[in-house]
Amino acid sequence: MPGKPRFATNWPDLWRDSLPLRQPDDHKYRRGHCLVWSGPALATGAARLAAQAALRIGAGLVTIVGPRDALLIHAAHVTAIMLRESRDTSDWAGMLADSRIRSVVIGPGAGVGKETRAKVLAALASPIPLVLDADALSSFEADSTPLFDAIKARSAAVILTPHEGEYARLFPDEAQAPLRESRALAAAARSGAVLVLKGPETVIAAPDGHAIINRNAPPTLATAGSGDVLAGIIGGLLAQGMSALDAACAGVFLHGEAARLAGHHPNAEDFVQSIAHLPDFSML
Repeated sequence: MPGKPRFATNWPDLWRDSLPLRQPDDHKYRRGHCLVWSGPALATGAARLAAQAALRIGAGLVTIVGPRDALLIHAAHVTAIMLRESRDTSDWAGMLADSRIRSVVIGPGAGVGKETRAKVLAALASPIPLVLDADALSSFEADSTPLFDAIKARSAAVILTPHEGEYARLFPDEAQAPLRESRALAAAARSGAVLVLKGPETVIAAPDGHAIINRNAPPTLATAGSGDVLAGIIGGLLAQGMSALDAACAGVFLHGEAARLAGHHPNAEDFVQSIAHLPDFSML
């Protein structure tokens, strides 16, 4: 987002020119392949929401990766989304060597602990843009240094998408600052990532000092699974070649617009379906 103001309200004018447009000669790999890491068998819904959102927002392919027992649950629910088994971190690292993969989402329903930490660090060792959400953040609560060091050591994009509780676990020294914009900027500078601090007015902050405040989110977004949908939308936009800051800003705004289209009593699955009815913001 070069040349844009350092503080701004999120609006399509900021990222419209970066939206991935359909081309006559498109094919699925040109649209980008997004991987979504799945949690265990009894916690598959969050990853599935993220994967469905990534596909709806335009990624050419989306694959859910995880243990076999979890994939058997996914197989009963998805059709256009592919499934791939990963037995261990070595398997996972091998998948990330595929140059056709354009983005990875880790965190929704992944589980908190050393296995998720290992998956995150393996992904950070790859050259693929990442969205780290939910359990991928909370897994580094005890020691965030390896996470931040790995982010700063890479050139590819990393987007962190914490809500207030996850923010406090990952950035306890910053959590008491009164201004959310200041807290988001401090966290972005400290981590080296684009930071999406979710809330009624989500703040998107970049390490270079840009802070974008989003104001189109309806209160219906306060429902289980909403954040998983947002992570998938951002991951799908990254897969299509948007920069980290543009993908984060566009993703947050489009997430809010999808919620508006979903009616007065939606759930997170309704938000995914509403993505198909979003207007073409590149033309507005």
